[in-house]
Amino acid sequence: MAGLATVAATFSDIHTVVSAVRSVRDQGCKDIQVFGPIMEQELEDAIGKPPSPVRRYAFIGGLTGCISGFALTTWSSYYYPLVAGGKPLASIPAYVVIAFEMTILFAGISALIGMLIHNRMPTVTLSPAHAPRYSDDQFGVRVLCDSKQSRAVEDVLRSYGPDEVHVEG
Repeated sequence: MAGLATVAATFSDIHTVVSAVRSVRDQGCKDIQVFGPIMEQELEDAIGKPPSPVRRYAFIGGLTGCISGFALTTWSSYYYPLVAGGKPLASIPAYVVIAFEMTILFAGISALIGMLIHNRMPTVTLSPAHAPRYSDDQFGVRVLCDSKQSRAVEDVLRSYGPDEVHVEG
């Protein structure tokens, strides 16, 4: 069984990073991490990042909030009846405002929890591939690949003129 190798490169230009990442993905490498001060949609597309699962949390939270809002208002009107002017106990139009507020509240809290879970926050330690310069003006590309592939990945990254390239493993 072949071991794994890590190829890391540092670039100064985001457009070069996008081209390099596309070329590395064409080589068959799927485990690519990019560190940098900014992210662009083009770079996320090049990495092959799937859509965020946080929207599912928000949808389920919103649905739960809406149902909870209607259940709360219906329960409280039956538990504490206030019959006035022949109005029914469970009047849906009057409960829409409470249900809407609960929908927004639950969706927001669920989205926050989902974001924290999927961003693995709070993070106690940084990734070993992260360097402080990646938060300033440089971009780092880290590729995890088979040790047989590492030379080809290194050559592809070097062809884009990085500031430096490291191979481990």
